[in-house]
Amino acid sequence: METLHIPGKKDSPEIYFGPDIDTFQIEGVSLPTNPIEFYEPVFEWLHEFLYSPDISSMVKINFKMDYFNTSSMKQFAKLFRIIDNSPAKEKVSINWFYDEEDIDMLDAGKRFGQFVNIHFDFIKNFE
Repeated sequence: METLHIPGKKDSPEIYFGPDIDTFQIEGVSLPTNPIEFYEPVFEWLHEFLYSPDISSMVKINFKMDYFNTSSMKQFAKLFRIIDNSPAKEKVSINWFYDEEDIDMLDAGKRFGQFVNIHFDFIKNFE
């Protein structure tokens, strides 16, 4: 499998998923004009990875979001369902980063964690 790297822009997050690393990254702002189209390559890559022998060790996915809209929230829910329905779900955990004063971001991560059987760690950003 090849690495998936989507550079971040002012309205879309940087995404870095690589089969040869153990920590994937989704970081920035998520307000893409067409979130279904934007996230489709991410879903395809993740599905292929989770159903392949490439996942031999634990994988963490860092969510370091500054902001995301409702349409992006739906796409994140789909991403978590893809993980939750995969045979490799026990090998995946989520690091959900939030700023101490941004309780809404923390609450969003907790809500995601409640509807899937994936391990979530909630980590305060220290900047």
